Amino acid sequence: MDFYFLIFSLFFPRIVLLAALFLQPSAYPANSVPQWADVLLGVLMPRVLILIYIYQNMGYDNIWFAVHLIVAILAYFGGSRETVRRRRRTVVVD
Repeated sequence: MDFYFLIFSLFFPRIVLLAALFLQPSAYPANSVPQWADVLLGVLMPRVLILIYIYQNMGYDNIWFAVHLIVAILAYFGGSRETVRRRRRTVVVD
């Protein structure tokens, strides 16, 4: 897998998947995921799709898999303490 694909997909997974598909198809990761699942996961849960790609190409014992898994968990389950603080803040209109 391309190093830049791994770095940028941490921050912009959906954009990276589209860019790899349309701008440079040779950079799109080799996979055995069916085409309908590629499209569905790419639209709904791109971080999961990237985890599948990393697992198929590099294995689960790779540092990139661990980093992407941690980022996916943080992104899907609330982010950081700042996100929680922002959600709790209430606006009082007089």
